[in-house]
Amino acid sequence: MVHKFAIRVLCLQGLFVGFLGLAAAQEEPKAVSFAMIDGNGPDWVSLGKEDFVRANCNEDTWVWDGSTVHCTGKPIGVLRSAKKYKNIEFVAHWRHLSVAGNSGFFLWTPEEVLVDLPSNKLPGAGIEVQVLDNGYTQQYEKSSGKKAIWFSTNGDIFPVGKSKLKPFPPLSPDGSRSFPKSNHSLSSPAWNHYYVRAINGEVRLWVNGHEVSGGSDASPAEGFLCLESEGAPVEFKDIKIRVLP
Repeated sequence: MVHKFAIRVLCLQGLFVGFLGLAAAQEEPKAVSFAMIDGNGPDWVSLGKEDFVRANCNEDTWVWDGSTVHCTGKPIGVLRSAKKYKNIEFVAHWRHLSVAGNSGFFLWTPEEVLVDLPSNKLPGAGIEVQVLDNGYTQQYEKSSGKKAIWFSTNGDIFPVGKSKLKPFPPLSPDGSRSFPKSNHSLSSPAWNHYYVRAINGEVRLWVNGHEVSGGSDASPAEGFLCLESEGAPVEFKDIKIRVLP
């Protein structure tokens, strides 16, 4: 009698443990999925050497190898698109080849700020989609003795010079930059993926598949797309663009 009772108890315990295990498995959070826009599909066009024009810099500042362009970072300046763009979306991979590297994309850069642009100068207008290595924060704080509160290294978007933009929150302390709402940039020498959508004066950035920052009411909202040389070696590859209505 005791033996049968013990068996029943063990069976009930086993069922109870099994039930708890099933409940715990059902309660485990599932991984959040996200879409990675890779530039494949109708109307996407790959950009290469023939699609860009040297605005300033030296002949050897930008060197193409297939779909990859290597930038020495010196002198400071930009490589601009051959065409002007208004409503577009584009993708690109980028990586810094040194810690604390600085670069970026200039969107909707007006022609007048590119004409006769001197060497070691950046355009005086455009919307910058920043490409900054995570090591830049430590370098800035060490060299300046100040906390790095006015920029981030995960995809800031902000107007340059004469251009205007209403940045999306969260904002930098002075309100001029759209700070990323989450951090997804990988440090040098890892490759990162940007997807940028720019329509009717609104720009949004996805970093490695996650939407992070943006802004609206850009002025001007048409112009050239530029790649930035700003003191450190950087590479861009697989730049693809789709023109939108």
